[in-house]
Amino acid sequence: MADLYALVGEHLEIARGSAHGRSAELLLHDGPLRQSLIVLTTGHELGGHETPPAATLFVLRGRVGLTSASGDLELGEGEFAPVPHERHGLRALDDSAVILTAVTGI
Repeated sequence: MADLYALVGEHLEIARGSAHGRSAELLLHDGPLRQSLIVLTTGHELGGHETPPAATLFVLRGRVGLTSASGDLELGEGEFAPVPHERHGLRALDDSAVILTAVTGI
């Protein structure tokens, strides 16, 4: 078991000290299922990348913008959404922490 909010605090400190303004940790790896904590400081982003077969994004802290060709989506604390099945990016509108749940194989 892990205290997610304690982990968010730890990773936020790491992200604030990073030139890229981010920090991440793989929380769960069970067969094709992955859950990762991703922390981004305000204005930093994960540039465009491909989508696994299925994924959701849950915002633990802050606000993020999920960008894709089919449209951008803003998510705040407590909100979640499926990750688009196309190239996408993630940008921190505030200091943010998200849980990415992904299925990497079918």
